[in-house]
Amino acid sequence: MKIDYPPKRPVRFFNTTGPCFPWDHYTLPPAERLVDAQLDRYVKDSLYWVLHAPRQTGKTTFLQSWAREINASGEAAACYITLEQCQMLVEPERCMPGLCNAIQEHAYSAGLPIPEVQTTVPSGMLREILRNFSEVVAPKPLVLMLDEVDALEGEAMISFLRQLRGGFMERGIGKFPVSIALVGMRDLKDYITAAKGGVQPNPQSPFNIKTDSILLANFSKDNVQELFALRTEETGQQITNEALDYVWEQSMGQPWIVNSLFQRATMRILKSDDYSTVTIEHIKTAREQMILARETHLDSLAVRLREPSVRKVMETFFTGNVDLELTQSDAFRICLDLGLVRANGSGLGPQIANPIYREVLAREITYAPQLAIPDPDEDGWQWLKQNGNLDMDTLLKEFQAFWRRHSEIWEEKSDYTEAFPHLLLMAFLQRILNGGGHIEREYAAGRGRMDLAVEYNNKTYIIEIKLIRSYDTPAEVRGDGLRQITRYRDKIDKNAPAYLVIFDRRAETKKKPWDERISWETEGEIAVLRC
Repeated sequence: MKIDYPPKRPVRFFNTTGPCFPWDHYTLPPAERLVDAQLDRYVKDSLYWVLHAPRQTGKTTFLQSWAREINASGEAAACYITLEQCQMLVEPERCMPGLCNAIQEHAYSAGLPIPEVQTTVPSGMLREILRNFSEVVAPKPLVLMLDEVDALEGEAMISFLRQLRGGFMERGIGKFPVSIALVGMRDLKDYITAAKGGVQPNPQSPFNIKTDSILLANFSKDNVQELFALRTEETGQQITNEALDYVWEQSMGQPWIVNSLFQRATMRILKSDDYSTVTIEHIKTAREQMILARETHLDSLAVRLREPSVRKVMETFFTGNVDLELTQSDAFRICLDLGLVRANGSGLGPQIANPIYREVLAREITYAPQLAIPDPDEDGWQWLKQNGNLDMDTLLKEFQAFWRRHSEIWEEKSDYTEAFPHLLLMAFLQRILNGGGHIEREYAAGRGRMDLAVEYNNKTYIIEIKLIRSYDTPAEVRGDGLRQITRYRDKIDKNAPAYLVIFDRRAETKKKPWDERISWETEGEIAVLRC
């Protein structure tokens, strides 16, 4: 259906803040990314449903767009309402007045009649205002999109759902909203579980009023191309296929990342009025700028690393452990809902959602130890050759000495004890390379290792990190590591110097003198370090 939007800007831009409006921003129809949704049926058959997806994937953009469509059709009255202002209001007597106020404010913004509420009893306020709202928009049916439902907590969430359930039984024109979308990062059963202190809901729960739980998917590879094509059509600016492929590989279609890379490339690296072709070098520069800027979207994900449930999952990824129950755990589901991980990455099992998150999360978790590591120049470390290349042999020997002096004390202060060796080595390397080099990291559950490709002065160095645990033998770990690092080096750069770093984590090894725990050997062209 055709909608009369406000006039478009002379030149639109790629948006990374708040919802997208097609008259201001390059926008693809978000409804096309809804998985198995039946939007017309939800209204026609008076159904309540759930929409969930990670933050900044386009939920609000879709909801506001759909509300405009419904209102433009004249067939129903639709109102988008965010419950964000109710966050932290756990007591119903505080939350329900705020929720009613939000409904009134959004009704006014949508140009709809403003419903009133007379009762001061928290357990009936929501039900009354929604009855009145339905009555004042009649003879049109009322459709609500309730965003940020996961802002509600505890007793406030339970009261909210109970009042919706009570009204659901009487829904109809002039009586109660015929259709309500409950929208947030998680499914309805997860809201109930959280509200009940972690107790799983009964399958016969009176809160079970949803007909569908719909996921808003990321962009497809074709979507990424289609999004930039909107700019090409408007300005004539082109982008190389190589650059488009790199955007897809780094983002895996995460909408905020895609828009951020395109925005930086077209408005910062190239100026707004410079319509030169966007190349892969522009996108690579945009990627590094975005990571270093610690933008809110990325920073908010990184903060989650402090949460015990997220920490448990991330440690499995960092170490590459095999955990047969990982994908069935509540902790993993939380990480899926946050958009941090994906269950099956290219047939390789559970992985971090995309390479940019993989880089951001690793940098965040190594940031504090990195700052605590002494300045390499002031401490007299030898890490550069006279020709300006990285002296990786000497640098890793410096790390062995650093590990010997500090690891036992520092590990006691670490939250990530099992992944501590990986994190300290990454922090050590990042401390050296900041501003002059780059580290590509590959890690995932079940890989049994972490691989690093260090780039400095146009030269690549390959490092693989492995652990010897109580159930391993050093010979087996060494043999597996040599085979794995050879395959990884062949994939990245067959001529790159390669270093297999093995940390012996067995209790009996920790009792041995350091001289027996630290070693440096070579196996063909590969250096094998023991720590």
